[in-house]
Amino acid sequence: MSDTPETTKTGLRSSESQSTTRLLLALWELGAHKSDEVKRVDLTEKIKRTGEKASDYQSIFDKLEQEGAIAFEIKNRNRVIYLTEKGVQLLGESLNHPEFEFDSQIGARTANALLRWMREMGASGSGGSTEKGEGAIASYDEFKSVALEVYDKLNSDYNLDNLVPIYRIRREIGERVTRSHFNEWMLKMQENDIFQLMAGEMSDMTPDKREDSITIPSVGLRYYAKLLNT
Repeated sequence: MSDTPETTKTGLRSSESQSTTRLLLALWELGAHKSDEVKRVDLTEKIKRTGEKASDYQSIFDKLEQEGAIAFEIKNRNRVIYLTEKGVQLLGESLNHPEFEFDSQIGARTANALLRWMREMGASGSGGSTEKGEGAIASYDEFKSVALEVYDKLNSDYNLDNLVPIYRIRREIGERVTRSHFNEWMLKMQENDIFQLMAGEMSDMTPDKREDSITIPSVGLRYYAKLLNT
């Protein structure tokens, strides 16, 4: 990853790799990896430097979307953007690359976001999933408690009428649990008559959301979780 600004084809003031990493870091700092709705226009204003235009970042957005690192949705006529698990992993790999470095004009926003990343990632040092990092969920009982709390929060905050998308629960819990344990324990909660995992219709389904939902063997894809009366 070169630190030489690539400005021949765009108005970016830093290299494409630096600009990409700043974009991913800003998304992470805004909570886009936890299903927080980040408007693309707000993100662009946050990362855009003096002399740059929003269109200068279009090729980066396109590339990250193709790689599955980010995903877009239309919410209330606004285009919102989410940082996927792959995007978090890509950010971690970029920051830990031995040849990567920011230029001299890093700015306070980027520096503070980087400090927060370092504090939250701790000793794990990357964006990948981990079972041993701080806050990791190590048992079904702990997962059940966290999943119910997340379900209630999402259902209340977004008025989801007791049908909470599974992908949003997964993204809210994030790296505290592996993908395999998330699937296993959500299915166990269904077996224990806590959740009912449902198919239903999802008009804004994307490949990324499909991947973060749950596929039950011989049954099919399940998009929603519904809390059963116990």
